[in-house]
Amino acid sequence: MIVASELSCFTSTDGDLAYLDTGSGDLVVLLHSGYVDHRLWNDQIPALAAGYRVIAPDVRGHGSSANASKPFRWADDLAELLRHLDAGPAVLVGLSMGGLIATDTVLEYPELVRAVVTCGAATGDFQYTDDWTREIQAEYARTLSAGDIDGWLDVFVRVVPGPYRSADDVDPDISRRLKEMAFNSLSKHTPGEKDWHVRVTDSWPRLPKIDVPVLTVNGTLEPPEMLDAAERLVRAVPDGRAETVEGTGHYPNMEKPEVYNKILLDFLRTL
Repeated sequence: MIVASELSCFTSTDGDLAYLDTGSGDLVVLLHSGYVDHRLWNDQIPALAAGYRVIAPDVRGHGSSANASKPFRWADDLAELLRHLDAGPAVLVGLSMGGLIATDTVLEYPELVRAVVTCGAATGDFQYTDDWTREIQAEYARTLSAGDIDGWLDVFVRVVPGPYRSADDVDPDISRRLKEMAFNSLSKHTPGEKDWHVRVTDSWPRLPKIDVPVLTVNGTLEPPEMLDAAERLVRAVPDGRAETVEGTGHYPNMEKPEVYNKILLDFLRTL
């Protein structure tokens, strides 16, 4: 599905950050995963914008947003955007890195958040230790250090089928879309560039203070560690709920958008 809308920009304390702003009604913010951009949500934006105001930013260093030139936190960028727009509180919906941004933001800026949906993520304290994921992380580092962008992109989309399937089991258009976005974001950076991102820490102990509904939505073919971390998140917050999308991996919103959209819209109607 093609989403044809103009991106807007606002001047943050460190360069221009881009975002899509469409629809009207209660606010839903869509936060994309690492290396890609707001187009990750192309199958969700029209469905949501029919009844909600949807803001889908390009995270700093991704898509059309500026790279960092000094230390920054994702949650601070998002808070600055919402305050610039005089918008919120918002339902934050995040996948992978975007899920971490959502939990970071509800911990650091609870007044800006009315609910959280995470997918393929728990909190910033979670780290993978399984062999499959660690091997992919090692290949990321090897291909980048060698300047092998094509090799890196091939490794990047190995996450799409996950550890239990092959690439032939998944619609190749998903990998094509992800590669296109990731290449665009990688092209903004240089080898050895300093990583200015500052992590939000001590998140697990603070989860019981989250007083808004939290929904986790995960593909059943995610690594077990990820599913266990999502369960831990749901159990730790006062109002936690869990849904799964059968037969999908890290990108259930792309593999089964109709199922994912129904889960999301059903949740939004309960708020």
